[in-house]
Amino acid sequence: MEEGNELIVRDWLAIERTKLANERTFLAYFRTAIVLFGTGMGIIKIELFSELEAFGIALSIMAPIIMAVGVVRLFHVKSVIKKHYKV
Repeated sequence: MEEGNELIVRDWLAIERTKLANERTFLAYFRTAIVLFGTGMGIIKIELFSELEAFGIALSIMAPIIMAVGVVRLFHVKSVIKKHYKV
């Protein structure tokens, strides 16, 4: 935004909605990672699923990767918002 242009209330509200959407997206990544990790651990621990143990390990490995992607995306979008709108 140029220095001569002041943000009006509508613009501030749009920025706040964007920030909240970014946080909701992070929480979706977080929720997905928790479910994958819990499912992976459940498959590993229950002896009934012993032939699926490799799948459980794969799910448990994917969970922190998805969490890391969510954290990186959260901070990247946050910095883009700050840079673009200078807030």
